[in-house]
Amino acid sequence: MACWKEKALEKIINPNQLPRLISSLRSCGKSIATINGSFDLMHAGHLHILYEGSKQADVLIVALNTDESIKTYKDPRRPIIPLEYRLEMMAALGFVSFVTWFHETTPCNLLKMISPDIHVNGAEYGCNCVEAEVVRKGGGELFLVERVQGLSTSELITKIQDICV
Repeated sequence: MACWKEKALEKIINPNQLPRLISSLRSCGKSIATINGSFDLMHAGHLHILYEGSKQADVLIVALNTDESIKTYKDPRRPIIPLEYRLEMMAALGFVSFVTWFHETTPCNLLKMISPDIHVNGAEYGCNCVEAEVVRKGGGELFLVERVQGLSTSELITKIQDICV
């Protein structure tokens, strides 16, 4: 019997392998939803948006920012959890079909390659989020999910800092 990690690793796809995967999924008539982010310090708010996203298509592909990307657009001290482990945690979720990564600060190049039917994002980013144009040009739609109040990585970090003072 395979351990959880072996099963999870089967779902982690190198970005270079995505064109072949997407072609295979499309040839089987599968609809594709995407979502991206750092997903650093995984929490229930992340699970909520991921699960809602998984209901929008046959396949959910999650794209994670690399560590270098997060350092550039968030904070040089982030991420807290390295990419290797964020990939494993994400892939361990039953409602996530595949997990990949991207080096840029935005997922636009990756989304151009995938051309998702649906791209999932937090409602706080709105209909004109950074991904919107490339998703629409590829024939896809945005699906926005309301954030669970009190559950964000930044809020969790603040709470942890308050405890440690």
